[in-house]
Amino acid sequence: MATNRQLVLIPAPNDDNADPGSLGAKSAFLQTLARYNIAPDGSPENVGVAFGPGFRVELPFVDDKDPVSQALITVTEEDNAWTVLSRLCRQCNWRLLDPESGRSFGI
Repeated sequence: MATNRQLVLIPAPNDDNADPGSLGAKSAFLQTLARYNIAPDGSPENVGVAFGPGFRVELPFVDDKDPVSQALITVTEEDNAWTVLSRLCRQCNWRLLDPESGRSFGI
C-alpha cells in the first residue's frame, strides 16, 4: 500500500529575501482555502483539519486572528490533489516544501 506524501505549505519568499511572513490570519487563511473547495468538515474529531480534493490540510492550533506561518498537507490521491495545490500556490504566492528532500516548489 502506498504511503501518503506529506508537504508543508509556506509563503513564498519575497524578492528582497525578507521574512516571508505568514499565510494569513487563520480565519482569512480558511476563507482563501474555501475558494479552492478546501474546508473543515465540522466534525469534532477533525478540529484543525481542512479537506480538499485528494488531500487534507492540518492547521496549527491558534486563534482565528493569529497568523498561520505554515500548514501540513497530506496528499492522499495525487491525481486529484496536484491540480488544486498548484493553482493554490500560484494564485496565492505560496510554496510547497518537501520535508524529506528539502526542495520547495510551487508558483
